Amino acid sequence: MNLQTLEKLKFPIGEFHKTDSISKTDIENWIATIEAFPSKIKSLTQSLSIEELNWIYRPKGWSIKQVVHHCADSHMNSLIRFKLALTEDVPDIKPYEEQLWAELADGNSNDISPSLQIIEGVHARWVLLLKSFGTKELKKQFFHPGNMKIVSLEENIGVYAWHCNHHLAHIEQALLYKGQF
Repeated sequence: MNLQTLEKLKFPIGEFHKTDSISKTDIENWIATIEAFPSKIKSLTQSLSIEELNWIYRPKGWSIKQVVHHCADSHMNSLIRFKLALTEDVPDIKPYEEQLWAELADGNSNDISPSLQIIEGVHARWVLLLKSFGTKELKKQFFHPGNMKIVSLEENIGVYAWHCNHHLAHIEQALLYKGQF
């Protein structure tokens, strides 16, 4: 497999690209994507067998079950980061080793139902919070020491809408190729 093919498998919808100007419509669309994610991921995964849950989406990539568990971990962390930014002045957030978390017992479990429940609950709270934002809240920021960047909440809404679609595409890809890499 060539490098270009591997990159396409890693980023089936492309990488996130920050726009120079974020509109109200962008924010509304991104929030709608985040709101729809729990039902979409559940629909894609609820009837999968253990064998299918263990299919990978690319060579040396995560299994479907690890993608689901990762989304629960990542989106919990994101909600906390949003709340920190809303209540503190440009707080440093805590990065985590997502690759290592995916190898832990709970990140590699064949039972994805707890993670689907987490995603459903976190997204319900997260969307309620996001829909309450005015201009002031959208401009709030946090510092990410992992990439040494200050990130605004409006940008991070876009990042997580992309993240939702990115991982849904990974699951669809694993199902399409039946994990055969």
